[in-house]
Parts: sequence; C-alpha cells; structure tokens
Amino acid sequence: MTDQATSHTSRIPGFHKLPVEQRIDHVAAFANLAEEHRRQLALASNIDTQLADHMIENMVTTIAIPVGIATNMRVDGRDVLVPMATEESSVVAAVGNSARQCYEAGGFTTSISGTEMIAQIQLLGLPDPARARLIILERQSEIERICNACDPMLVSLGGGFRDLEVRRVETPSGEMLITHIIVDTRDAMGANAVNSMAERLAPDLAAWTGGRALLRILSNLADRRVVRARATWPSTAIGGDDVRDAMIAAYHFADNDPYRAATHNKGIMNGISAVVLATGNDTRAVESGAHAFAARTGRYRSLTSWEVTASGDLAGTIELPLAVGLVGGAVKIHPTARALLAILQVKSASDLARIVAAVGLAQNFGAMKALATEGIQRGHMSLHAQNVAFAVGAVGDEVAEVARRVVAQSAINEEAAAVVLAELRRAAP
Repeated sequence: MTDQATSHTSRIPGFHKLPVEQRIDHVAAFANLAEEHRRQLALASNIDTQLADHMIENMVTTIAIPVGIATNMRVDGRDVLVPMATEESSVVAAVGNSARQCYEAGGFTTSISGTEMIAQIQLLGLPDPARARLIILERQSEIERICNACDPMLVSLGGGFRDLEVRRVETPSGEMLITHIIVDTRDAMGANAVNSMAERLAPDLAAWTGGRALLRILSNLADRRVVRARATWPSTAIGGDDVRDAMIAAYHFADNDPYRAATHNKGIMNGISAVVLATGNDTRAVESGAHAFAARTGRYRSLTSWEVTASGDLAGTIELPLAVGLVGGAVKIHPTARALLAILQVKSASDLARIVAAVGLAQNFGAMKALATEGIQRGHMSLHAQNVAFAVGAVGDEVAEVARRVVAQSAINEEAAAVVLAELRRAAP
C-alpha cells in the first residue's frame, strides 16, 4: 500500500485512474476500516439473498448501483471521503472537483437546528374546534407521558417527546384540527418512533375532544431538522470574475423562475440523494422534504443562495431539512451501508446530515459552473460516452477508445459507437 493511501487527507490526486482494488485500499486506510468492511466493499454482489428477501416483499433479485468516492471534501475542518451511490455520470466527479476548488479556502462549514421530527394527527367532526385545540394543549404533560412510554429506549438515549403544536386547518372537507407531536429522535431518522407515538395517542385525542381521528403519520417536511452548509470559492480558483458573475446570474435565474428552480434543485439532490442512498437512508423522505422546504414561502425557489463577498469571491450557502439516521431500518441491517458509513467516520446522525448538506452545495456549485461556462453536456456526455461504448459491446481498452472517438465526433449515441467499434476491430492486428 502506498504512503499516500495511509495519509489522512481527502486529497487523492489520480484517484479515478486507480484500479478498483487500489481505490478500496485507499479508502480502507483513510477510514481505518475493519477487514470485514473492506471485504464487503470488494464483494461482487454485496447483499445476501436472504437479507434482501426480508427487506422487501416478493423479492426476486437485487440491482447494483455503483458507489463512487467524492474526494477533496473538508467539512467543519475534517477531511472526509464521501461514498455516493448513483447511476448518473459526472455526479461524483462534480462534487470532488467543486470541493477541490474551495479546499484551500477552508472547505465547508455547517450547522444544524436539531434532530426533531414531527408526527401529525388529524381530527375531524369536532363540535368546537377552538375549544378542542385548548383541551389538547392543556394536556401536554399527559401527552408527553403517553408518547415517551411508546419508546423507553429512545428516552434513555436522551430523546423523546419535546413539544406540542395544534393547528386549525380549513379545507373543502371542513375544518380539521391537526396536532403535531415534536419528538427528538436522536440518531434515528425516526419514522417508526413518531408513527408509533401518533398511533397510540390518536384515540385519546379523539376521546378528549369528541372528534374522530383519521390520519396518524409523520411529516417529511422536517423543518425542525434543518441543516445549513456554507463555503467560499476564491474568484481566482474558479476562473475569474466573469465566471463568478455568470454563476450569480444562473442562481438568480433559478431563484426567480420555478421552471429553472426545479432542475437547479434536482441537481442539488443528485448529490444529496447519492449519499443518502449509500448510507441506507430514505431518499424519498429526504427529497420530498427538500422540495417542500423550497416552496415554504409560497413560491418554489432555490435551495441554495449565492453572493459575491466583499473581497470579490463567490460564497454559497444551502439550507434544507435532512432526516437521516445511523440506526434503524436499512441503515442497521444492510452490510454495505454499514461499511460505507464506516468510511464517513460519523458519530451521530447530525454529523452525517452536515456532510450530506455540504455535498449538496458542492454539487450545485459544479452544475452552475458547468452551465455558466462550457455547458452541462461536455463533461457529462464524455462520461456517458463510456456507457454507450459498453452498450454496443466494447470491452477492455476498447471502451475508452470508442468513447474518445464518439466524443470527438460529437455523436454520442449507440449507432455512432457501433460504427466506431467495428472500425476499431477491423484495424486491430
């Protein structure tokens, strides 16, 4: 193993050029992985059939998604290597390149509002909604006791019931009373915990108020679990003031036009969802919460904000809810997710969320810079060309050569790749 592989830095020049086995060596050395985790990463199929059969219904097979490592990431003063699970070309490279350009400026700085989740209980048919609201609020201590009794383990770990909100909501079905129970779920994402509490509490709320309980379920708009990340990119590191100003204009477009914002935020989620998936967390919950948060002002907007600093550099921030965990669900039982979490060396769900937010900001920087300069297709399609080469049957060194030629021809499609492959093979000795 090289000296570079044993050094504790996320700066690994040429990482993408190394054979897979050597990449695993680097990652294992960086994170001081246990041998069981290293072996798991090296397995051709890294989930046991019986385990997969117990994770979902009617399981027939598994589908492998490539996991890449984003290098150059420095988050809150600590170098990290970030596993990202995605099938989309250029996502991992964009994060690593973006992080490299702000690495010397200190990387990413983060904060988090907490680890609280919300469960909602819907009450219908109330004879006096205003009075019912007060009845529920007056019983907060009793509600706390009922909720905490549902999960003594969570309470023993410092979590549990924290607060109560009761909202009157006018709808076409009539006025509804919506009770929010606020629960600190600590290092769990918390869906099972808060759902169990809502199910248990609902009959009591109905009995106290004379209403009828209907839905009892968590909210994925986890706005009590908001994570923020910020970073500064020196103007000289990103190509100068013209590039900086073009990126600011790109951000203003996204923040003021929902058609652009949808794609702008999708690019952010390319990075975020890749880390969430790699760590066994719920991508759908995180995505729905992020998009709902982007529309919280009544208009769908950018999840990021960008500005020029007093010294002329480019500063970016991201703010979004991130309900992720280190325990429970697939995080606990999927061996590859556990191995990839070991690479991150995180000690809490908050630590993981901070890294995820930083990745989202890096991804957004990379996408905006590409769009504002050479266009998104150049880098993306260069990588996609390799997929096209595989699709037409290229093997070994043929893959890179077919990809190079179709990119040079600006004809990145299977028809062109098939012609190039045939020519290549005819010319072979």
